[in-house]
Amino acid sequence: MTTTVNARALQPDDATTPAPRPTVYIETYGCQMNVADSELMYGKLQAHGYAPVDVPDGADVILVNTCAIRENAETRVIGRLGELRRFMKPDTIVGVTGCMAQRLGPRVLDQARHVSLVVGPDGYRALPALLDGARRGEKFTATDFDLEEHYEDVVARRFEGVKAWIPVQRGCDYRCTYCIVPTTRGPERSRQLPDVVREVQQVVEQGLTEVVLLGQTVNSYTDGTHDFADLLRAVGAVDGIRRVRYTSPHPNDFSDRVIAAMAEVPTVCEHIHLPMQSGSTSMLKRMLRRYTREEYLKCVARMRAAIPGLALTTDIIVGFPGETDEEFEDTLSLCREVRFDDAFMFKFSPREGTPATRMPPEWTVPDAVVTERFDRLVATVRGISRENNLARLGDTVEVLVEKVARDGELLQARSRDFKTVMVPADAAKIGDYLVVQLTGTTGATFTGTPVTNKPERQPLPMVG
Repeated sequence: MTTTVNARALQPDDATTPAPRPTVYIETYGCQMNVADSELMYGKLQAHGYAPVDVPDGADVILVNTCAIRENAETRVIGRLGELRRFMKPDTIVGVTGCMAQRLGPRVLDQARHVSLVVGPDGYRALPALLDGARRGEKFTATDFDLEEHYEDVVARRFEGVKAWIPVQRGCDYRCTYCIVPTTRGPERSRQLPDVVREVQQVVEQGLTEVVLLGQTVNSYTDGTHDFADLLRAVGAVDGIRRVRYTSPHPNDFSDRVIAAMAEVPTVCEHIHLPMQSGSTSMLKRMLRRYTREEYLKCVARMRAAIPGLALTTDIIVGFPGETDEEFEDTLSLCREVRFDDAFMFKFSPREGTPATRMPPEWTVPDAVVTERFDRLVATVRGISRENNLARLGDTVEVLVEKVARDGELLQARSRDFKTVMVPADAAKIGDYLVVQLTGTTGATFTGTPVTNKPERQPLPMVG
């Protein structure tokens, strides 16, 4: 039997916590918001008697937290669901959560018959009760939007180690013609500022000193009384916080107040991920991005005038319907003018239900052309990034050590302006701040040597 349910109607009684402790494994795909949601799910389930595990093998519950931004992300998840069969016990429950679950709903149950639960981003409160029902052989789809759901009473189980992802806003009111987010996340709504500050204080008590504020258009945050500038100042002033970051903003929502808060609050890092998508005004109009090339450049200029040493990264789409050679050249020239430190670059992926799929078929850009343009874009952005990084050699910067690097010998750290720096240090230094001199670069990442003097480019922020 398949049942469609409302998440709030299925909140379990705390007295029904199952015993002995079943295990739960969550595999996460997509953006930082999905990482934060996985931490929420772990926290909710742990509070109801579940034991989180790091591998799917033999887990009592396997949840796949999904992304729907691009078609290949969904295809990958469907394939992965098949692979996960080999880790299942006879009574293992498999569920699909997140944006793909929200978009496809019960169709996921048809495509993967061993899946018992399909739960959208507003349905995680009901997970314990849904899992109880799944043990009785039922199947559930919980994909209703809940415009009041911010999971304020759920304590996340954080697994990033050195930073905390803090959702401050859910959903999106922009309607970019290529984007599925309004369909999968619903309309925009923001948390109350005191609730965010309280969570940040809890993070400090857990020993973390860096927070990343999350929202689909995070700088449009408003709780009815406070805007994003107020939020940056309030979070940045929490005792024990040394670094505040945020993602992803929209170019239209950078008021003078927000830029001033970034410039004046010492804990706010000198890095902005500013999605561009295209450097062509005509293309931006078809994308319904609501700004022109010139307005984007003015936004960049305002930021750089206020924040010395600001690093800028971006998102760029290649091959959007109707993209001409001239429009693509506009994108390349804007990259050269802004000189981004890095970019996430994507080939256009049509998403069912978005206006882009209803554009004239003759606007479709041939795959060979998209690939050629994409390769040129990557070469341009990577070349600029390499030039920027070579100019930084010899600088002294503060880094936060995040984890052991892939080679197993060095540690991976991050500077305030979001540069990846590999440093020789013992794993016991993970979570510590070091001052390093940038001594080498691959073009994308740096190597750094610990030093005792303070960084030249940015003073260490005051703490407390």
